[in-house]
Amino acid sequence: MAVSANRLELLQIADAVAREKSIDRGIVIAAMEDAIAKAARARYGSETDVHAEIDPKKGELRLSRHMLVVDKVENHSNQISLIDAQRANPGAQVGDTIADTLPPLEYGRIAAQSAKQVIVQKVREAERDRQYQEFKDRIGDIVNGVVKRVEYGSVIVDLGRGEAIIRRDEMLPREVFRNGDRVRAYIFDVRRETRGPQIFLSRTHPQFMAKLFAQEVPEIYDGIVEIKAVARDPGSRAKIGVISRDSSVDPVGACVGMRGSRVQAVVNELQGEKIDIIPWSPDIATFVVNALAPAEVSKVVIDEDRERIEVVVPDTNNQLSLAIGRRGQNVRLASQLTGWDIDILTEQEESERRQADFENSTRVFMESLNVDEVVGQLLASEGFTSVEELAMVDLKELASIEGFDEETAQELQSRAREYLDQQEAEIEARRKELGVEDAVKDVPGVTSKMRVKFGENGIKTVEDLAGCATDDLVGWTERKEGGEQTKFAGALDGLGISRDDAEAMIMQARVKAGWITEADLAKPAEEADAAEDQPA
Repeated sequence: MAVSANRLELLQIADAVAREKSIDRGIVIAAMEDAIAKAARARYGSETDVHAEIDPKKGELRLSRHMLVVDKVENHSNQISLIDAQRANPGAQVGDTIADTLPPLEYGRIAAQSAKQVIVQKVREAERDRQYQEFKDRIGDIVNGVVKRVEYGSVIVDLGRGEAIIRRDEMLPREVFRNGDRVRAYIFDVRRETRGPQIFLSRTHPQFMAKLFAQEVPEIYDGIVEIKAVARDPGSRAKIGVISRDSSVDPVGACVGMRGSRVQAVVNELQGEKIDIIPWSPDIATFVVNALAPAEVSKVVIDEDRERIEVVVPDTNNQLSLAIGRRGQNVRLASQLTGWDIDILTEQEESERRQADFENSTRVFMESLNVDEVVGQLLASEGFTSVEELAMVDLKELASIEGFDEETAQELQSRAREYLDQQEAEIEARRKELGVEDAVKDVPGVTSKMRVKFGENGIKTVEDLAGCATDDLVGWTERKEGGEQTKFAGALDGLGISRDDAEAMIMQARVKAGWITEADLAKPAEEADAAEDQPA
C-alpha cells in the first residue's frame, strides 16, 4: 500500500505543478525523471549513465543503467565488452546499448535536495519558454496587469499568465505605482532571457497612445480612420496625425468624440498629457502647416533632398513663440510627427536672409568672374547661386537675360569655367598636400572638395573612408535634459551631404576596399523591395 501511495503521490505532484505553472504535465514528469537520475548517479557514480522512467499512468518508477557495447572497454562505468553483452543478449553488436535494471534507491537528504533543485530549474525553464511562446506574437498589444512589486524604480507587473516589467524610463514622469495597483501598458518587446522578466512594457511609447485611441474610437478599430503618425513628449504633450478613408467621416471629430469624451479618456490614462489631433495630408507642406497649429504659417520652402522644410510665420501676434512652443516643444513634436527637419523664421528674418543671400551671390559673381556689381546683381536676381550653375547652364538661357547678348553669355561662361579650373587645381594641390591618396577619387559620389575635407579630418585612404560611420561624415545631434540640442559637426559639414548619400559613399568605399561585394549591397535593397510588396 505504501508503494502505491507513493506512486499516486508522484503523479499528483506532477499534475499540481503542471496546473499551477500552466505547463505540460509531460514536462514536469520529464523533470522528475532527470532529478531522480541525477540523484541515482550520486549513488552509482557520476560517470554511470543512469536513466529513470516514470509511468505517466501508473506512476511506477524504473531505474536502469545504460552500457555502450565496445570491442575494448576503457570505462567500466558506462561501457561493456561485446562478449559480456552477448551473454545477456546474444544479438548484441558493437555500438548497441545494453540496459541493466537497477534496484530502487533510498534517497538521503542531500540527494533529495539535489533532485528538488533539478525539478525546480526544469519547471522554471519550461514556464519561461511557455511565457515567451505565448507573448512573442503579442508585441504591439495593450495589456492590463497588477503591480506585483517595485524594484529600483522599475515596476514588475503580474499579467496572470506571465510577469512583465516597466522600466523607470518607460513610465510617465512623476508616475508612482504601489503593490496591488492596476496598470495598463504597451508590449514593445519580448525577449528570451535566462533570468528576470522577458516581457517589456511601456507607457511612453508613441504606439501606446495609438492603441488607446483604437480602443476608444470605433472608427479607428474598424479601419475607417487611420492613425498615420504619432509624436509624444511623454506626460506633457503629444501630436497625432489622422486620416479618414470615408469622406463623410471627420477623422479629427471622430477622435475627439462627443464633448471630447473619447480624447479625454486617453488623456486621463496618460496622466493629463495634452493631445493635438491633426488631419494628416500626403502633401508634406500642408501636413507641416497642420502640425504647427495653433501657429499661423505664411510660407513654406521645401528641400526634398535634405528632408528639410523652412516655415515662415507672420511677425505679428507672437506667432514665432507659438510655432516654436515652450522650450521648443511644438516644433520638436511637429518635426517628429512629419519626419522632416523644420526651421522657423519670421517674415522679417526671411526677408533679411534673402537680402543677405542676394548680396552674397552678387559678391561671389563679382569676385570670381571679375564683373561689375550690375552684372553680379543681374545674375543673382535670375536665381543663379553659384559659379558652377553658371558654367553648366545652356548658353541660350543665359543670353536671354535682359541686358545680355550671346557674346556676353559666352564670355561669362568662359570666365566661369576658367575660375572653376583654377579652383580645381588649387583643391587638387591641397589634396596632395594633405596626403589623400588618388584612389579615394574613384569612390562613387566623392568630389574634389570632399577629398580636401577628408584630408583635413584624417581620412586619407579608401580604407579610412570604409571604416567611417555615417555620423562621422554628416555629424550628429545629442538632446540633453530640458530639450536642449547640441550639434556635432561631421567631416563633410557644410557641403550639404544627406545621410543617405554619406551612407552610400561609405558602402561604395567598402566595396572598393574589398570588405564587401556589390552583391552584398544588392541584398538589403532586394529585402526592402520585398517588404514593400508585402500586404499591410
